[in-house]
Amino acid sequence: MSSALRFQVVGEAFKKHPVEVKAPTERPSEFFGKYVFSRQKMAQYLPEDVYTKMIAVMDGGATLDLATADVVAESMKRWAMDLGVTHITHWFQPLTEGTAEKHDGFVVHDGHGGMIEEFTGKQLVQQEPDASSFPSGGIRSTFEARGYSAWDPASPVFVIGDTLMIPTIFIAYTGEALDYKAPLKKALHAVDKAATAVAQLFYPDVKKVVSNLGWEQEYFLVDEGLYAARPDLLMTGRTLMGHDSAKNQQMDDHYFGSIPERVAAFMRDLEIQALELGIPCKTRHNEAAPNQFELAPIYEETNLAVDHNMLLMMLMKKVARHHGFRCLLHEKPFAGINGSGKHNNWSLTTDTGILLHGPGRTQKDNLRFITFIVETLMAVWRHNGLLKASIVSASNAHRLGGYEAPPAIISSFLGTQLSAVLDHLEKSTDDAITLDSKHELRLDIPQIPELLIDNTDRNRTSPFAFTGNRFEFRAVGSEANCASAMIALNSAVAEALMDFRKRVDELTAAGSDTMSAILKLVRQDIAACRAIRFDGNGYSQEWQQEAARRGLDTEGSVPLVIDRYLDDESVEMFARTHVFERKELEARNEIKWDTYTKKIQIEARIFGDLCINHIVPVATRYQSQLIDSVHKMLDIFSAEKARELSANNISLIEQIAEHTSFITSNVDKLIDARRVANRIEDVRQRAIAYHDTVAPLIETIRKHVDKLELIVDDELWPLPKYRELLFIR
Repeated sequence: MSSALRFQVVGEAFKKHPVEVKAPTERPSEFFGKYVFSRQKMAQYLPEDVYTKMIAVMDGGATLDLATADVVAESMKRWAMDLGVTHITHWFQPLTEGTAEKHDGFVVHDGHGGMIEEFTGKQLVQQEPDASSFPSGGIRSTFEARGYSAWDPASPVFVIGDTLMIPTIFIAYTGEALDYKAPLKKALHAVDKAATAVAQLFYPDVKKVVSNLGWEQEYFLVDEGLYAARPDLLMTGRTLMGHDSAKNQQMDDHYFGSIPERVAAFMRDLEIQALELGIPCKTRHNEAAPNQFELAPIYEETNLAVDHNMLLMMLMKKVARHHGFRCLLHEKPFAGINGSGKHNNWSLTTDTGILLHGPGRTQKDNLRFITFIVETLMAVWRHNGLLKASIVSASNAHRLGGYEAPPAIISSFLGTQLSAVLDHLEKSTDDAITLDSKHELRLDIPQIPELLIDNTDRNRTSPFAFTGNRFEFRAVGSEANCASAMIALNSAVAEALMDFRKRVDELTAAGSDTMSAILKLVRQDIAACRAIRFDGNGYSQEWQQEAARRGLDTEGSVPLVIDRYLDDESVEMFARTHVFERKELEARNEIKWDTYTKKIQIEARIFGDLCINHIVPVATRYQSQLIDSVHKMLDIFSAEKARELSANNISLIEQIAEHTSFITSNVDKLIDARRVANRIEDVRQRAIAYHDTVAPLIETIRKHVDKLELIVDDELWPLPKYRELLFIR
């Protein structure tokens, strides 16, 4: 796309979507949760006794009876209709990385030839959306394809447009989970039960432990007109070809820079709508790559945080289009610059405080802190391959280990002080645990206050780093459902804590003092999980070799990494925590392998079409122009002089011939590789074939396409280039 055409496209975007940054008329606290049936709204619309029952359901896990559900549904309907709502939907998260909804009106017959608005407790609590086309991994046969959605009262209902959105789980007729929310809730229950049992060793008054999640959502924005001119972006979410821009992120000038005016307008619009839906947006900034940005909320309970992230991604796409943008959530939309992740900040909180909080005032506080740190490390060590499997995908594979994101090896960074404490505790016989709280950093600069420095540093190459009072799971991909990683992590931690409590009880039953038993076992576990601790450079080749020596999972093939879900220790762990049955794991793996295959298949088909129907014809046309120029030189000058003057053109003609020949012949190989892979019946082996034969061919051919981009006349090149896509004006 020529520069003139590019500016025409962007100019049209300005006309259609002028920048409007309106001054706020309300404080965020005044419209936060405006479209959410929050506890405040429940107290306003529900009878007092029903409100009390609902709080018991939401906080204590009590069962919701149908009579109470009828009253709640009627109250929800009154609240929703005051907002202009006419429809309801059970909003769920199938195994597609997206969300699903089927809208039903309040309309029912009144028995007299008219209609009334009705919404019952049965409609609120359960629906049968069918949804038989969603992936099930063979769980839902044609003759038993019924599926049910069931309301999750722990996640409040909300309104979008004219529809009341009811967060639900989605299960098969035979009871297996067909979504992310059902197993997530089971994992959260498991970690609550196990962590409470361990916390009570220190503080008997602890009644509940909650898993918290604070996600950081990275994303790209591109002009909508340019996006529409890139079939690869349109169909796959990433550019399958494109040479580096001369300037991209090497100057580090975009990172934390001034936010472009058009983007600021988008961000403000997005934040207002997100806050109205109860999503506690906190942080926004430019990210490292051009056109890349980040939004992060205040942390929330994990189940709600996952719902809010899924809702936000839906909002981002909608709001972006109102501002003349397209929002890209693919982990690697552009080669040669940073991709996007979704860092998951995870912690555990009791009803009395934060379990992973830093140093306490007493030895018991410090031992409690160390215990939960070490048992989390035990979980990560035992199931490092599974945790990697929970975040791998065809798209995230392009980002991991790319000197911009954590490597595809799970390890944990603790920081100098905490590592030293664990090392000392492991080897010493001293029962005292000394931990420094935040310390002061004095700067010899007038007017600059003293800084409080955390007792741990940050390591951006670590996939699972301790960052003060939480662990940051940095390897999660930007378009992923956070639930996948949170299911694996919370289940693994639950198992580690269950084992720890069991071993403590065995020692105390044999006569040991509780604190002495805890300290003895913590020392054992520090030694056992030492292999997972790594504070160095995760990008180095030395670490790849060292990780393999330590026995960590270093597999890089996505289809093979997915195998970790069916390892004996994974199946046993999920069974012990009552999160998954083997049948469900087998079904989910089948879906993962099939999804991987289909994504690479789509990329290969689009790529082949672009090469043969766009790139090669344009390159050949330019080559013909060069050949014509050479012939005209021969008409004017002597043969020797013409050859001298046309040397550059002749060289370009030869280069174009070489590149187009390579592209054409290898696209044929790409098609043949697809055909061979498609004939493989076993879904796992088919995914492996696509990984081993199809995906590498795309990358090999791309190099020649990108070389042609540097040769062919800019006026002829059929696709917007990186220099045009990556800089918002």
